[in-house]
Amino acid sequence: MWTHYINAATLDEALQALSAHGKEARIVAGGTDLVLEIERHQRPGITTLIDISRIPGLDEIRLEDGFIHLGPLVTHAQAASEPLLYEQGYPLARASWEVGAPQIRNRGTVAGNLVTASPANDTITPLMALDARLTLASVRGTRQVALRDFYQGVRKTVLADDEIVTDIAFPALQANQRGIFIKHALRRAQAISVVNIAVVLTFEGETVQQAAITLGAVAPTIIHAPEAEALLRGQPLSDAVIAQAAAAAADAARPIDDIRGSAAYRREMVQVLTKRALLALRDGTEKDDFPPQPVRLWAQQHTAVLENTSEHSGSQLTPIVTTINGKEYTFTEGHDKTLLRLIREEAGLTGAKEGCSEGECGACTVYLDGKAVMSCLVPAPRAHGAHIVTVEGISNPENLHPVQKAFIEEGAVQCGFCTPGFIMTTAMLLDEIPHPDKNQIEEAITGNLCRCTGYYKIVKAVEKASQEKSS
Repeated sequence: MWTHYINAATLDEALQALSAHGKEARIVAGGTDLVLEIERHQRPGITTLIDISRIPGLDEIRLEDGFIHLGPLVTHAQAASEPLLYEQGYPLARASWEVGAPQIRNRGTVAGNLVTASPANDTITPLMALDARLTLASVRGTRQVALRDFYQGVRKTVLADDEIVTDIAFPALQANQRGIFIKHALRRAQAISVVNIAVVLTFEGETVQQAAITLGAVAPTIIHAPEAEALLRGQPLSDAVIAQAAAAAADAARPIDDIRGSAAYRREMVQVLTKRALLALRDGTEKDDFPPQPVRLWAQQHTAVLENTSEHSGSQLTPIVTTINGKEYTFTEGHDKTLLRLIREEAGLTGAKEGCSEGECGACTVYLDGKAVMSCLVPAPRAHGAHIVTVEGISNPENLHPVQKAFIEEGAVQCGFCTPGFIMTTAMLLDEIPHPDKNQIEEAITGNLCRCTGYYKIVKAVEKASQEKSS
């Protein structure tokens, strides 16, 4: 694991630290990929993590001079629920909503998704179609790079060791432009794309004036389908034109066989998804199945501001001072652990469970500064100056939370291992949306696995808790 951890309070401090530590350092914003890669020894030589997650002003989404700008701390949860993106950057909002589960979206950032550079990453595809550009900063200055020039291969980019992505910008969609993102995976949530596609069209009446079609998970990087784009220009979206463009898009794919699908299957799905995307844009139905209020699992009030920089290293351990369930804790050990293990092993609070250790099962769900997160993917030093709530902190034996009562009454507990995570997730859901419908309940628990297949009773318990909480 890491031996040196810096909670940066300003961007300048982060850049200075990155310059000083060089190839041994990595930036942490969400860390949902990085922490797992370090634990799996896939990032040898990384000794220093520089946490920028609480630097003020880096989580803004704004419209300026016709461009939508996203700061490097904009999470997928923010992007999915941002009205500006829904109206003028819908493909990105949709892709962000398709990432992981609510707890993952609360930590994972759009910038991190871009930098990880997997050809299956969901947000690269729409941003490529939207002609995005990146601003890269270091102590040497800043430079702008078009996203199409950012990638050099699988998980390879032009980002230098001392650079940070400080801005993502793309032209806001205008009234005569529409776009869509479609993801095909092996399950409804918490899934890596088998194929994904983004389409952005500019119309003149019913005729396509310009077209961008980008494909994910079918080549070493995200690619355009240039012949399909050319076929659409100057044409109305007739059934025949759509069929020709879909076939041309499939011809552009260069997929491989892997555990999620064969090359032939992927190529066929490119054709299917392209046809679906173009039909939806023609018929104006591209937003029909997008939730009007995406579940975020945020408390009404939340904060993540760190006033003073703190360093935590193996040679000079700065204590981790944090608040858990309203009580202040000071930890002099556990700096190289995950937040989950800090809570369980150092604080002795064993309610949060370690089920998968990779953000798949949700048994470790806690609240970090008012947002539900997978604590197995959060570095322990991120707890410094933070407010954390575990399942032990939402109630007491004499006064159970309405969700806990409903779980008991509806028989929603079987082996019980997953229950703390479900309780934390659904309690936060009711704080955010007091009267969720069934779809919102199901969306909220997409990050929580029940190995006993008790989902029906869990959903019923949450519905009951919602009714009783309001009575």
